[in-house]
Amino acid sequence: MNITVSNRMRFFQPSIFSELATYKQQKLAEGAPIIDLSIGSPDLAPPSFITETLAEEVLKSDQYGYAITGTNDFNHAVSTYYERKYQVELNPDKEVLLVMGSHDGLVHFPMVFANPGDIILVPDPGYTGYAAGIALAGAEPYLMPLKKENNFLPDLTVIPEDIASQAKVMILNFPGNPVPSLASKEYLAEVVAFAKKYNIIVLHDYVYSGVYFDENKSVSFLSIEGAKEVGVELFSFSKNYNMAGSRIGYLAGNEKVVKAMYQLKSNLDYGVFLPIQHTAIQALEKGEEFSETTRKIYQERRNLLVNGLNEIGWEVMKPDAGMFIWAEIPKGWTSYEFTYALIDQANVVVTPGDAFGPNGEGYVRIALVQSLEKIKKAISNIKEANIINYKSKKSS
Repeated sequence: MNITVSNRMRFFQPSIFSELATYKQQKLAEGAPIIDLSIGSPDLAPPSFITETLAEEVLKSDQYGYAITGTNDFNHAVSTYYERKYQVELNPDKEVLLVMGSHDGLVHFPMVFANPGDIILVPDPGYTGYAAGIALAGAEPYLMPLKKENNFLPDLTVIPEDIASQAKVMILNFPGNPVPSLASKEYLAEVVAFAKKYNIIVLHDYVYSGVYFDENKSVSFLSIEGAKEVGVELFSFSKNYNMAGSRIGYLAGNEKVVKAMYQLKSNLDYGVFLPIQHTAIQALEKGEEFSETTRKIYQERRNLLVNGLNEIGWEVMKPDAGMFIWAEIPKGWTSYEFTYALIDQANVVVTPGDAFGPNGEGYVRIALVQSLEKIKKAISNIKEANIINYKSKKSS
């Protein structure tokens, strides 16, 4: 039988993540003691009040029907959380939408608000899910470079007038992935003004909202005056409460945007398993102390990794937030070459920066998802392999 696939599948070739996973398994099979710092999947467990709630709820026979959408209790918990944490009022019935994890919301968003050929403003480098959603919609990405000289924030002033006038959506991500930058209230106010001027919907990907360091608190886009007039915010329980496999999140903000997303979602799925919704409510109501503990763990890992790499001659910046180090690589390498050199010579897996867009070349993303002991070992391995100075010396 001759099997053919649709033309859109040309946008969905095997990813670098699949390639790295395959190579990692090959190295493990050969006996290499691999330390994986590539994927941003939390290695920490959820708090006990979440696992205990889930254990109780799954034993109830009335919890196995279709959820359809977010329960009233879930939507009200989100509304209460935003009021308490950000002093933002949300109508739980009209301004909150349950999604099956942030990736679900991100990928489907362009399909609702963009036609084939429409322009979507997207950070470069940026989370790979953005490109997937844009491709499914048949829209055209306009890459907003994240550059060191701009503190890795998109420079709105350099977006051409004709592009801004045609753009339907702008996607932002603070704290970011792969670049763990933070945006100030002043910057986000500029975003609101820009969106109003050009009639652009803003989608703020806020999945790392609770992962920040040194009291550099992240800023909710919805806390900015006028933000609800132009956009929405996407939240995930994966990173904030270590519930990555539970696949639950929410979209909140502009009523018309939420309603349009619900129209699509109501045709795609039947909601999130009710016991998981119950655990998410518990996370919103009781999770602040746990989040503080988690921040301290990531901050300790960040400090160890950044200080350790700098001590061995690899100069990397210390991020204010997020689960990643965005590390500029030594001269003489491409991101891809350097990534494979780390695997082959140091048994350390990271992600090449160009996997997230062309402006990621020259960097690698390092995830803070291993214990202090393994991070120390990774630093030691990199030092012993002498990778940092090898090519830069050779090229000079």
